[in-house]
Amino acid sequence: MPQIEVLLPKMGESVAEATIVKWVLEEGESIEADDPLVEIATDKVDSEVPAPEDGVLVKRLCAEGDVVEVGQPIAIIDTGGEEGAKDAGPAREANVAQPKPAGAEQPKEVPAEVESYVSAGMSASAQSDIPRTGSSGRFYSPLVRNIAKEEGIGLEELEQIPGSGKDGRVTKNDILNYLPQRQENGQKSAKVAVAPAKESATSVEKTAQPAPKKAAAALSIGADDEIMEMDRMRKLISDHMVHSKHTSPHVTSYVEADMTAIVNWRNRWKGAFEKREGEKLTFTPIFIEAIVKAIKEMPMVNVSTDGERIVKRKHINIGMATALPSGNLIVPVIHDADQLNLLGLAKKVNDLARRARENKLKPEEIQGGTYTITNVGTFGNVMGTPIINQPQAAIMAVGAIRKKPAVIETPQGDLIGIRSMMFLSHSYDHRVIDGALGGSFVKKVADILEHFDVDREI
Repeated sequence: MPQIEVLLPKMGESVAEATIVKWVLEEGESIEADDPLVEIATDKVDSEVPAPEDGVLVKRLCAEGDVVEVGQPIAIIDTGGEEGAKDAGPAREANVAQPKPAGAEQPKEVPAEVESYVSAGMSASAQSDIPRTGSSGRFYSPLVRNIAKEEGIGLEELEQIPGSGKDGRVTKNDILNYLPQRQENGQKSAKVAVAPAKESATSVEKTAQPAPKKAAAALSIGADDEIMEMDRMRKLISDHMVHSKHTSPHVTSYVEADMTAIVNWRNRWKGAFEKREGEKLTFTPIFIEAIVKAIKEMPMVNVSTDGERIVKRKHINIGMATALPSGNLIVPVIHDADQLNLLGLAKKVNDLARRARENKLKPEEIQGGTYTITNVGTFGNVMGTPIINQPQAAIMAVGAIRKKPAVIETPQGDLIGIRSMMFLSHSYDHRVIDGALGGSFVKKVADILEHFDVDREI
């Protein structure tokens, strides 16, 4: 009977592999086309891989917890029916076992390393003189080989580093923990000695990364204290935030905006909008619209940098930080937000937020952001100091809208009145955005909000 291989699909430009989280079916069970076959997790998002055709699951080629590269077979489906599957299953198993190379298990060691590898903005195809497999037969991940290359560690020396991974493989932490010992022993290669200042700074930064882990290991734990392991997403967030603070010198500027006109306009429209559209009208699309308008006037905020070059982004893709029921955070992206009107933004915001909470985002919907907004006001916070979402150069936090006494300027003189006020916090990368631009940008956003057209319809 005809059998087909199910390949791990491409899930975005920067996603090279995924972890098998859970198999939905057991071998021998029937499945219909487009029904979920297996749950997977990448460093970006969790999703499901559907069956390409009706049939029977003959063989699962990967176990739960395995890391599989994009394009690699993960299962075999017999499309000829259950009986054919049972007959062809054993023969197919024999065929499947043969072509899998000895290095087929290599991805099992990759997860934690690749997450940091991607977070650090490195290319998974980085060139290295060190082979994937050493003379001892031990596999070296792309990240380990890249660190070894930058630190001038040759294959012979790498082979001597004790590995804590499976089958004694060297992990990211193993090689980073080894570097300080190596320097203490006076082992420095010619490459390290002649490396430019920038590369030396990068190396110092990398060797400094394990320090927090050493401090955590020495943490005093009481008898009544509860120890909780971080889940996969929390580890990713942790790595991403630490990397961002290591990479970008953060500066934050603050402005207070009068939101009274917008609050009154929304109160007037939110009932009719929910009745007509079947969903709520929030403040978020209004904030995004103001940010987009400000970016069009000050496009140098919509940039990225590698430390030497500045990339001015053509598209305005706004990420919106979204809290998940688990307590974790994800940032879905509204691509080409400047092409949407307020109604379109409202629809998009509600759709992405809902599917983020339901864990139904597509990989491409959390990639490609050029600027991010986070609404700390939803937690009752007045203001925040957000961390830049790398490789972006800026992020804005909007605080809670509160009624408070404020000075109202009129042609007849200044008055004290009750106004709905909100703080905006703008964190930016001081390597490419100076205080004049960063401060002017957040003031521009505040001005746009304060001059909101209260006669507009939605």
